[in-house]
Amino acid sequence: MSDPFVAEIRILPFAFAPKGWALCDGQLMALSQNTALFSLLGTTYGGDGRSTFALPNLQGSVPMQPGQGAGLSLYDLGEQGGVQYVTLLQSEMPLHTHSAGCVDGARIAPEVGNPANSTLSKGAGTTPPTPYVTPAPTPNGLLNANMVAVAGGSQPHNNMMPYLTLNFCIALQGIYPPRS
Repeated sequence: MSDPFVAEIRILPFAFAPKGWALCDGQLMALSQNTALFSLLGTTYGGDGRSTFALPNLQGSVPMQPGQGAGLSLYDLGEQGGVQYVTLLQSEMPLHTHSAGCVDGARIAPEVGNPANSTLSKGAGTTPPTPYVTPAPTPNGLLNANMVAVAGGSQPHNNMMPYLTLNFCIALQGIYPPRS
């Protein structure tokens, strides 16, 4: 790999950090052995700032640039947020109603007595006979909205977009980045 900047982060498709690099997994680093890296990261990602500092932890996280875009929220360097699972609350749903239709008894087909040991069917002579089903009538009334039962189990659902896991590695050594 070409000479990286100290603290440069690269995405790598293999299961280890190359020599001179470390996984971005939040590990604590000794300040005394990594002064150049500490001068760039400080305690933004953790550590006590006297003997240790932490590398960024990108495990299970999506990196994004700090700042505030037009119409967007402000995000600071090192800020973490979001959750993997979300339970949708009623207050978060758009205002809506449900209705349930009903049919008065006069529109339902009358019972067929007691056809013991027989099957009501259409298509006489077909083998096997096709069972006869009365078509569903068109609703001619609405039930009270309070009659519609509550649904759902208040269980959290996965809130993750499709993903591909790769390793994020940070350069422990390299060229110290000039400010301008």
